[in-house]
Amino acid sequence: MKLALSIILLTVLLLGSCKLMHSDRSIPENKKFARLLNDYYNDRMKYFPLESTQNGESRYNDQLPVEFTDSYLDTLRMFFGRYRDKTLEFERDKLNAADQVSYDIFIREMNINLEAIDLHIAINVVAMPNVQYMPFNQFEGIPLSLGQMGSGSGIQPFKTVKDYQDWIKRASAFQTWTDSALVYFRRGIQNGYVLPRCLVEKMIPEMREMVKSDISQSIFYTPLTQMPTSFSEDDKTKIRADLSRCISESLISSYKRLADFLETEYLPKSRATVGFYALPQGDKLYNFLIRYWTTTNQPADEIYETGLTEIKRIRTQIEAVKNETGYNGNLQSFFEFMKTDPRFTPFKTPEEVLAAYKKIEATIEPNLPAYFGKVPKMRFEIRQTEAFRAASASAEYVQGDSNGTRPGTFYIPILDATKYNVTTGMESLFLHEAIPGHHYQTALQIEDTLLPRFRRFGWYGAYGEGWALYAESLGKDLGLYRDPYQYVSALSNEMHRAIRLVVDVGMHRKKMTREEAIRFMMENEVINEQRAVAEIERYIGNPAQALSYKTGALMISGLRKRYEAELGKSFSLKNFHDEVLSGGCMPLEVLENKMDAWEMAQ
Repeated sequence: MKLALSIILLTVLLLGSCKLMHSDRSIPENKKFARLLNDYYNDRMKYFPLESTQNGESRYNDQLPVEFTDSYLDTLRMFFGRYRDKTLEFERDKLNAADQVSYDIFIREMNINLEAIDLHIAINVVAMPNVQYMPFNQFEGIPLSLGQMGSGSGIQPFKTVKDYQDWIKRASAFQTWTDSALVYFRRGIQNGYVLPRCLVEKMIPEMREMVKSDISQSIFYTPLTQMPTSFSEDDKTKIRADLSRCISESLISSYKRLADFLETEYLPKSRATVGFYALPQGDKLYNFLIRYWTTTNQPADEIYETGLTEIKRIRTQIEAVKNETGYNGNLQSFFEFMKTDPRFTPFKTPEEVLAAYKKIEATIEPNLPAYFGKVPKMRFEIRQTEAFRAASASAEYVQGDSNGTRPGTFYIPILDATKYNVTTGMESLFLHEAIPGHHYQTALQIEDTLLPRFRRFGWYGAYGEGWALYAESLGKDLGLYRDPYQYVSALSNEMHRAIRLVVDVGMHRKKMTREEAIRFMMENEVINEQRAVAEIERYIGNPAQALSYKTGALMISGLRKRYEAELGKSFSLKNFHDEVLSGGCMPLEVLENKMDAWEMAQ
């Protein structure tokens, strides 16, 4: 533990002081280093098979590890430690610029994962990091991911007979996963690591929703209704029998056990507090998660104060736009007007909501070439979030695969289309989750075959979410925000990310209650109570993740302002955007070094 922490501190100092060198352009790629990174990626897929599936690979599509057990974490400790030690054998200064970026990213990844394991935190790429004694929550975890995968519209492929066989084997392993989850939930009760009651109350109906007496009504039955016509009748018959048995004997029974356990045994032991401060080593855990998600060493109090400053700035802008609309009341009544006036809920069906988002896509499309020289080839789709998880879900982007068979997908939860309010910020939401936000950033990264594979498929929240939030600021340039109410909504969405800095730190460090956090959010942005509750409970379940958005966006916008001032007429916004998106996700310290090197070359 002490060794890992010492190396992390040393690495941070190196990243803060070392700039990428332009004199090393003649240094060739270090092939031995490239092999190491390639070996790491291949070995990593063995331990993270869901990540492999997400990346469009099929080698481990039949596997479902229990990622939070002591034995699994011990295996990962040896794995990350071995690759860290191998990497430290290389002299960073003797690598070329591209390899130096990979070196910096890689060392940080090894160290942060080792520290997570020492803190009993399980890393799961298709979900959030979570303390091993709280294996999932109402927002993230294998029980929810499995529903998406088994629906036939997620990352799990259902195109060949082997695809179906792989899924049946993977889904059957959910029994073992469930057995272990109950063991570790019970250990958590004994050790003081227990989920808040408000989250457990949401988890119970989510698990109950997956229990169907008629398996044909299960979301897991859907692939049986979509079998390719090329399958032989014998294959169809066997698949139908095997998957039906898996659904009834493994999946549904496991979800029922989880629901029963949560309701009868876990809920009575759940806690009334919501912050990590109430857990053993809670402050230490939260400090780690801040570093993990923001990729900075900013202390919690500094982040909290940044949030208050940003709220004040954005509130002034919202007031100005409100006055331009001619509305005479105060800001709170203006928010209420935008939430309740019938003109802002024009939809009757989910299809109409989806059509409105497609219209936004059509509006920005002709304007994109002026601001982006590099655009992804990956297909893009807009879909409604599946019903079983819609109540606790936020709009989200799910990346496509590298071989082009699965598109990048923008999911929108629509519980009741007649109540879907356009002033929730439809335009800024599209810019963030879809184009040019997550879809551009993720697809360009995956399509860059010159990157080491651990970078092609890597993710850092402060960069990825920071870019997506920065993308919202491009709305006027791309032909949006012409309606003042949409612009207020966009400002409100930016306010939403500033509020997160306050309520996340507030709940997990300053003992702010769930109710106080909900009230604070509703007082400062256009948001209804249902969504505010879902958002606040998301931050309760996944501490510090919400800090990454504003932290990353402030970094990117700050770099842009600095380069505009320093380069003057030599500054190209299109080239700036292309450079930010080149090289894929990376920690913010590495991004700043890379961008400073770009500025020097202009």
